[in-house]
Amino acid sequence: MTNADFEKIVDTSDEWIVSRTGIRERRIADNGISTSDMAVAALRQAIDMAQCPHDEIDAIIVGTITPDYRLPSTACVVQEKMGFPNAVAFDALAACTGFINGLSIARAFIETGTYKKVAVIGVERLSSITNYKDRNTCVLFGDAAGAAIVAGDTNGRGILSTFMKSAGNLRELLWMPTGGTLNPYTADFTYDGSDKLTMNGSEVFKVAVRQMCDAAFRVIDKAGLEPSDISLVIPHQANMRIIDALRKRLGVTMDKVVLNVEKYGNTSSASVPLALDEANRAGRIKPDDHVLMVAFGGGLIWGAALVRW
Repeated sequence: MTNADFEKIVDTSDEWIVSRTGIRERRIADNGISTSDMAVAALRQAIDMAQCPHDEIDAIIVGTITPDYRLPSTACVVQEKMGFPNAVAFDALAACTGFINGLSIARAFIETGTYKKVAVIGVERLSSITNYKDRNTCVLFGDAAGAAIVAGDTNGRGILSTFMKSAGNLRELLWMPTGGTLNPYTADFTYDGSDKLTMNGSEVFKVAVRQMCDAAFRVIDKAGLEPSDISLVIPHQANMRIIDALRKRLGVTMDKVVLNVEKYGNTSSASVPLALDEANRAGRIKPDDHVLMVAFGGGLIWGAALVRW
């Protein structure tokens, strides 16, 4: 969907959207395409790149807020579709930081010797929870999936440090107030948009910039590095203004930042792995590069991961 498409359904314009978000278009899944379908498509590409046999995958972690079902987890559906015989599978519900949380869990599994190879997926079909009558939110979101295979390395490569933090007291800045056990759907429920995602954009912006920067500096410090040691920054692709503010505070030039928000919009937990994959396939990441990934999402929850490629 392009900005021109949105001009036909809500009171907005291409200039308004681009000036405030940097987004020009986003991808929307066809009817009948499930979250697990997208996850499998991404994971197959990751498996091919890693040249990893199916029976070597020990765990599947799926970050998503748009699962196929409330039960079972989307990860279990992915396991069945991929035919992984030995993998435990579960979801991580952490909104836009789902992939970062997945990396943190995978790192812990590997460092404790619990598992050796973990598939981490960030996937969202946000079109299923977007209110297309709300011009302030509907122009932001797209559907996408990204995946990575995380494995141990004796040469000092891999996930060097991670950081995660939450502020549940700010949950109403970005949330879905109905549909859970507290405010369930009833027989007479009116589907007027209140069942969709809602956001206080200006307040989320303020918190996101501050906390994404804090998370980034924390993982850099934990790894014993300096911002100048970072080869590439892969931020959550929520908003061009947030990304630019993060870049300036880190003191890195724009050529060290991966940007694709213009093409895909905000894809929540798929945002970071999608950008990571594009950067890798484009040859922007070399062995021993320090890659910083950072995200912020509903919860509120934020986090970062620093990887030596």
